[in-house]
Order: sequence, then C-alpha cells, then structure tokens
Amino acid sequence: MPDAPLILHGRVCAVLGENIDTDIIYPGRYLNITDRAQTAEHLFELAYPSIRRDLQPGDFVVASKNFGCGSSREQAATALKFAGAGAVLAASFARIFYRNAINLGLPAVVSPQAFSHCAPGDELEIDLTGGSVHNVTHNIVFPAAPLDPRAVELLQAGGLIPYLKRKHAGVA
Repeated sequence: MPDAPLILHGRVCAVLGENIDTDIIYPGRYLNITDRAQTAEHLFELAYPSIRRDLQPGDFVVASKNFGCGSSREQAATALKFAGAGAVLAASFARIFYRNAINLGLPAVVSPQAFSHCAPGDELEIDLTGGSVHNVTHNIVFPAAPLDPRAVELLQAGGLIPYLKRKHAGVA
C-alpha cells in the first residue's frame, strides 16, 4: 500500500479545451522516433507550440473533457512525461491515454472542475490519494478523483516498467 497522502506541487502551464487528441499532443509524423526523450521536442508542436517552450519540470497541463482521445499512441503521454509535465488534470480522459500515462509514471488526474478553476500560472497542490486540488493562487479547493492505490504504486515507482523491475528483482 502506498504512503498517503501523495501531494504534487506545481504550476499550471496551460489550460486547454475539450477533445485534445493524440495528434494534437504528439503529431503522427514523428511516430518513427524511438528515443523517448526526443518525443518531448515535438509536444504540441502543431497546435500549441508555446506549451513546449513554457513547460517547466513539474508543471501541470489542465484540460476539459476527453483529453487524449484519438489513436492509442503511447507517444502522446511519453512526450508529456519527458517534457517534464508533473501531471495532467482533465474533466475526463480517453481510457487508453489514461492507462498509458499511469503506466509511464505520469499522473492523470480526473477533476471536472479543474478547467474552470485554473489559469496559466496558478500554483496547485494535488492530493492524489485524498482526491482534492488546492489552487493556492486563488485559495480554492475542488474535488478530484482519488487515484486507485495500484495506480499510486505505479506512479511512485516511476511507471510500470520500473515497478515490475523492483517487484521481480532477483527473481529468475
């Protein structure tokens, strides 16, 4: 069982609308890049290039409904993680994007109110286990879905692969 609470601190880098699909997050023309760190260079390249420039390590991306819809490409979550995003908050996520994010160690936080209570530059504290978001800048607290303890374990390990490596270390 993970230690509780697990609280993330960071700044909102961008607030996006609904139906932000994987082509917007990571353009399909770069799918041949196999170095995960290089995927960050093309994050939001076509639609929101300023996000890539402005995103600082630990920053949050906030969106409305259906973030990560479209294809099942893992590179969309990978680009966010390797660009340094601390978490993505959205009213809802496409299911495959959500799983990809958690498996890669990128917190995906479901919070229907985040879109209307956050602006770029706001400082946030996200309680992943308690299910709340505190917008420190405006002193507003609003709900978020608490992450399943298994998802928290994956995030604390740095993703599915590091989790499995630790769990099975020394097992032949």
